Amino acid sequence: MTMFDAGTPQGVQEFCSQLEVSDHQRKVIESYSESVIALGIEIWEKLVASLGLKGDYSIDDWQIYLKMSKYNFSPETISSVGLPKHTDVSFVTLIDDDVAALEVMNNKSGEFVAVDPLPGSTVVLLGDFGPAWSNGKFSNATHRVLCRDPSPRVSINTFLMGPREGAVEAPEELVDDQHPRLYVPFTWEYYRTLQYASEDSWKPALANVLVNPSS
Repeated sequence: MTMFDAGTPQGVQEFCSQLEVSDHQRKVIESYSESVIALGIEIWEKLVASLGLKGDYSIDDWQIYLKMSKYNFSPETISSVGLPKHTDVSFVTLIDDDVAALEVMNNKSGEFVAVDPLPGSTVVLLGDFGPAWSNGKFSNATHRVLCRDPSPRVSINTFLMGPREGAVEAPEELVDDQHPRLYVPFTWEYYRTLQYASEDSWKPALANVLVNPSS
């Protein structure tokens, strides 16, 4: 179940109307959407600052998805894969869940590390657009969902996708002779098309948007 325009009041209202939610449920959805997007904006601003960038990098015009998923885990599904290893088609993904199942891959060892939920906390992962926009300074997070607890799991994932109009591309401040541009500019919609058109839709499509594909 996905809210495709969680970044606007109209998008939230349309989603609630489609589900025919009660007034209380509507208020909960509105409050959660506002809070998680505010957190996403704060994280984005910190990412921008970490690169020493100045200027306007507002995400007011970004497309934001909010997806709710349920995994019907049980004693019979222990050690089974709920979601294969993958990276997200997004800049940033914020995850709220209630049952231990999320695992993130260590890029050096290739081993998966359990990321168990903590009360009052939100997991933040960088998606495929992170490396492209930062010109390789950020890494995308490979992760999966593995049943380790025989309890039904509900997760709420908020995806900061990218500009509604315009391309995902590294700022000029991050490109120079020593750091040539690694990825061609692309829209998030185009990248999503590449991703899901692939024979292996779980494998990042970043190789298809490299400036020098052989590198």
